[in-house]
Amino acid sequence: MAHLLGAEGLHLEFPTKVVFDGVSLGVDEGDRIGIVGRNGDGKSSLMAMLAGRLEPDAGRVTVRGGVTVGVLDQGDTLDDSLTIAQHVVGDRAEHDWAGDAGVRDVIAGLVGDLDWNGPVAGLSGGQRRRVALARLLVGDWDVLALDEPTNHLDVEAVAWLAAHLKRRWSASSGALLVVTHDRWFLDEVCTKTWEVHDRIVEPFEGGYAAYVLQRVERDRQSAVIEQRRQNLARKELAWLRRGAPARTSKPRFRIDAANALIADVPEIRDKVQLQSLAVSRLGKDVVDLLDAGVAYDGRDVLRDVEWRIAPGERTGILGVNGAGKSTLLGLVAGTVAPTSGRVKRGTTVKVATLTQRMDELDQYMDDPVRVVISGLRTSYTIGTGSKAAELTPGQLLERMGFSSAQLSTPVKDLSGGQQRRLQLLLILLDQPNVLILDEPTNDLDTDMLAAIEDLLDSWAGTLLVVSHDRYFIERVTDQQYAVMDGRLRHLPGGIDEYLKLRSRSLSEQRSGGSATAGSTSTAPPTLAGSDLRAAQKELAAAERRIQKLTAQVDAARAALADHDQADYVGLGDKMRVIGEMQAEMSALEDRWFELSELLG
Repeated sequence: MAHLLGAEGLHLEFPTKVVFDGVSLGVDEGDRIGIVGRNGDGKSSLMAMLAGRLEPDAGRVTVRGGVTVGVLDQGDTLDDSLTIAQHVVGDRAEHDWAGDAGVRDVIAGLVGDLDWNGPVAGLSGGQRRRVALARLLVGDWDVLALDEPTNHLDVEAVAWLAAHLKRRWSASSGALLVVTHDRWFLDEVCTKTWEVHDRIVEPFEGGYAAYVLQRVERDRQSAVIEQRRQNLARKELAWLRRGAPARTSKPRFRIDAANALIADVPEIRDKVQLQSLAVSRLGKDVVDLLDAGVAYDGRDVLRDVEWRIAPGERTGILGVNGAGKSTLLGLVAGTVAPTSGRVKRGTTVKVATLTQRMDELDQYMDDPVRVVISGLRTSYTIGTGSKAAELTPGQLLERMGFSSAQLSTPVKDLSGGQQRRLQLLLILLDQPNVLILDEPTNDLDTDMLAAIEDLLDSWAGTLLVVSHDRYFIERVTDQQYAVMDGRLRHLPGGIDEYLKLRSRSLSEQRSGGSATAGSTSTAPPTLAGSDLRAAQKELAAAERRIQKLTAQVDAARAALADHDQADYVGLGDKMRVIGEMQAEMSALEDRWFELSELLG
């Protein structure tokens, strides 16, 4: 493959830190390279040097003659005085850009739901990000350099962007460089991974999953690597191999060495023991939304919501901006009152919410970190059973990436990611038994996300997560729901099912909404005759069985709460039965999703 650009002996330093020393690397045609590493280690600086935006202190960047580089910055560079159309296509005549299939695809995928001739002033952060992406993607670039392209994008926009980049660079001779903390996006798009650490850039083959595998192997062979970081990576590899079918089915990740590396790694969460602990702390009742609805100014935001949240439940909530996710969480937390139906809350429930605003830190901004944690609990329990360990707040801070020197740093001088981690620590040390996480992954690098996921694995309580980070949702939750058209909908097929439902809904809207007489907006069934009737019968039976199992699990959990907590044998037997029923439900839900796809 032809060489596009490269770096020779790059050296970069700032007044207090050497960022790179003697870095040499190259970018060839067809490369799709993800750049990962801890915050502050130089990922954005590396991309800026390669794109010609930043001059190295020594060394040089070489670019093949005629090669053009398009750059997406992290910051917002849109001009509020211009319209969306002016930003995206400039002064090109309509017949010119409208006749370009690539331009039409970008416009439909990113800004098709916005006012094309309206100003960008007043758009949300996510909408402005989509306009900036569209402006870049309609251009004809040999190399695209994207710095955090998924920031502020929802799950749908991230999925569209991944599909577009894969399709575009599979059919072109260009290359892609992307700095992102979105691990699903890295795994979906990238064919190579560069890890920036300790003044160097270390290359790996494949996307995020393959990178984790190779890093574990590297760590295993290195006698000087940090043991904690190694164990976190091995644990994440175990999840990638065991718990994510969409990833483990990838041929490039079917490597026998992976199974050997994780042979002694236990399941990431002891679900039975965590649920038992959750029941003992919460009782049989958590929060029940019973035919609940919320209306503002005569408009229904939520309606007919029936959701009985169980002890130890780990649920991800999906939905477009403005769908009602925050209102739903407000009903659970008690900060929003229903205008119809009712909310029933258990007497022992203690809800805590990790918000995007970081309200918990407001009173501590001028205090050093050590002062903030000195008034908290003296210990926090990590793990369960024989693996339980008591950690001090200081040890927890270290586990979450704080150095001893940073204990003397005022909260206001911490980075966004450090403040986010401190916020989570304050909430956990308050010992809630229902935890709501609202976009918890903002400002965190991949290593810190793995550390927080590891911490949540040992947290015994009910967990509700709203996030645009697909990898995080799949990693820390066991089931997903979507807020769509004001209703709460269970997603047996997970995020993939949600994206298909959204795609179908958008197609119906573009074709004029609901089907008229004599026409239909849905695809014809892929089965016919006796096969069709058999599939419909099996689908109906699966739905009935899932409903029956759901009721049985709820009853079993209620009985568990009333059981003598000192009878460990009896508790274990009951939890084993619950686990078997949940396993059957999971298998049935998978089959339900398959049949739904076949039936259109």
